Amino acid sequence: MVWLGQYGEMTQTRPGRAGYHHGDLPNALADAATELARGGGPEAVVLREAARRVGVSAAAAYRHYMGHGELLQAVKERAVEALADALSAGLARGERLASPKAEALARFRNLGLAYVGFARSNPGLFHTAFCRPDAGTGPAAAASSAEVTARIAETRPYRILAQSLDELVAVGMLEESRRSAAPIAFWSAVHGLATLLVDGPLAALSESEQDWAAERTLDILIGGIERHSA
Repeated sequence: MVWLGQYGEMTQTRPGRAGYHHGDLPNALADAATELARGGGPEAVVLREAARRVGVSAAAAYRHYMGHGELLQAVKERAVEALADALSAGLARGERLASPKAEALARFRNLGLAYVGFARSNPGLFHTAFCRPDAGTGPAAAASSAEVTARIAETRPYRILAQSLDELVAVGMLEESRRSAAPIAFWSAVHGLATLLVDGPLAALSESEQDWAAERTLDILIGGIERHSA
């Protein structure tokens, strides 16, 4: 089954017994587990169920993934890439504007709408992208703040955000002195809104009301950028 959401969300072919080819079992299991996550978030990722869907034994699956944590990490990486694909598609939306400042602001707005749109259309993958496989154990648990920051900066969604912010700086819409804090401010705003719309009290709003909330949130963010650049 191929599915494409409004904001260019991840397309995925559902694996099955007929589609499995020997020699690519790790990817087949990750495909099946990604479909589980799509439907139920990280809690739905179960190695034995992924093996059943692919049509192999649990013992065969364990030869490639030592346990739930390893498989969930593979699915998390796919979910992060799906989010990045949605953000890239969002940046490409609309006609290119003649004014560099207007173009940079339009791309920034589309980036935010794409982030929230991905969460609304793919709540299972959205949750999985930000889950913590085997949290509290292993080297990741003891990582310093600098190491954590470096890992985040290497992710494709963050690089896409950084590019959009750099465009705002280049056209004089974002002060260089505010650039370092801008990713946290923007990410917090759109991620917080996405969480409220998917899991919080705003989930009860109608689709059009949720659209309105997303648009107005981006209005406020962009308004702040414009006021400081004036």
